[in-house]
Amino acid sequence: MPTSTGVLLKQADPTQADPSRLLWQQAELHASRKEWAAAAACFQSLLSMHPGDAKVLVQLSYIESLAGHYRMARDYALRAHASRPRDADTIKELIARLRTFNETAALNQCTDRLQPLSAVSIPLLIAFAAQLSNLNEQDRALVLLDEAKRGDPGYPPVLLARGQVLTYLGRFDEARAELLQCQRKAPEIAPTYWWLSRLGKQTAGSNHVDAIRRQLDRPGRKPEEIAFLAYALHKSLDDLGDHPAAWRALERACRAKRSRLDYRSEQSVELVDRLIALPTGPAHATESAHTPIFIVGMHRSGTTLLEQMLDGHADVRGLGELYDFTSQMRLATDYHCRGVIDATLVDRAREAPLATAGRGYLEGVAWRLGPERFFTDKLPSNFLNLGFICRALPQAKILHMVRDPMETCFSNLRELFSDACPYSYDQLELADYHRQYQRLMRHWHQRHAGRILDVDYAALTADPESTLAEVASFCGLEYQPEMLQVQGRGRGVSTASAIQVRAQVQVLETPKWKPYESFLQPLMAAL
Repeated sequence: MPTSTGVLLKQADPTQADPSRLLWQQAELHASRKEWAAAAACFQSLLSMHPGDAKVLVQLSYIESLAGHYRMARDYALRAHASRPRDADTIKELIARLRTFNETAALNQCTDRLQPLSAVSIPLLIAFAAQLSNLNEQDRALVLLDEAKRGDPGYPPVLLARGQVLTYLGRFDEARAELLQCQRKAPEIAPTYWWLSRLGKQTAGSNHVDAIRRQLDRPGRKPEEIAFLAYALHKSLDDLGDHPAAWRALERACRAKRSRLDYRSEQSVELVDRLIALPTGPAHATESAHTPIFIVGMHRSGTTLLEQMLDGHADVRGLGELYDFTSQMRLATDYHCRGVIDATLVDRAREAPLATAGRGYLEGVAWRLGPERFFTDKLPSNFLNLGFICRALPQAKILHMVRDPMETCFSNLRELFSDACPYSYDQLELADYHRQYQRLMRHWHQRHAGRILDVDYAALTADPESTLAEVASFCGLEYQPEMLQVQGRGRGVSTASAIQVRAQVQVLETPKWKPYESFLQPLMAAL
């Protein structure tokens, strides 16, 4: 059962003996009071009574995470995996835990054990598909969702999930058909409208504006549902050219999303201060047949486009947004931070074994690699990790996407992210974060001169051939014209640019923020 801490604790099995039931209840009580050591002790006692019980091991993993013990929490999750649980609820919790620790090998093994698929429940198929999609394994996710659809062709959660994965695969017509069917079956599901709004431009004769407004008027809507609907309404009204109404919808969406997030601009200032204050240290090269290319920058700065172009090179494999370096830094510091990095992790990293982190990173991504000598890791927020990356992986190439601040920030403001970008829903907080990003990148250029190539988004779109030739030379590659052919690529793209990146590269004469200039004065002044 959920406690006030958010950790999932299962009720004891009524068939168990009374001592077991009592220990479960005691563990729940301690967890509700954030008494992690006492809660862990109860679960340890249960484990001694039921050695190898995956349910207990998963709960110990949760407790140790909340206690701040990353390595121990990870070990318990791996022990639960090794016990090969068969209970669907336990498996569902376990794969979420494995994804938390980026234990992709174990997660893949769990997926391989799902045989025959026809015997797996639809909720569990959806849960596994979501984890595979998070790993950008869209084709594998779709196999599971196809099986779920065979089991229940009209089940709305399956239709929604298939719509998302088909979007990531660039199969937009199929995605739209799934989402429209989901909308007909369950019009109350808010994310459906957001996904539909992204699949093409809304027109006066074909749009979802009235349907979205009806859903926004439903009483009792949660903030996250309002955010999905209001962002969809903003996109639709923007397509229709009703910019004042589109702005009102965007403001509502941002308020709803921001209400769920705990963020203060001072946190970002402190983090950048700590990173700049880090002393220099030795670099630790690790022998590998593959060279990582890190693509970093602000979100919505063009990182996905650059990766899509590089993926067209015969000697480069695009892997998308990876959290492998983040997980290695957490493992090295024995600390589970919220987001990519925080001030505490930076402090702990002063004594962290960065050479081990570099080796662990390369070993962790090995299952994704092919014969190509280079691979891309396109997590924009890795700009925060560049100091550690330069030391842990001195052979890595680093490409920094640079885009006009107003274009970047407005694109952030009108994008519904996960909880990873809490600064992006308020104009002043967004401007503050952008300033800290610029401050840190200036520092990295000074600290690691020659290691980072700035790639200008405007140049990449206006003169892609010359820009890509410079990028290829920096990475140690020969320029290939195939890099320009971004259309028709079959690889999965699971970022906010999943749709735009498959279209022909265009240079807009008027930036998208221009119709909203009068509303964006706080952002413009702050930048």
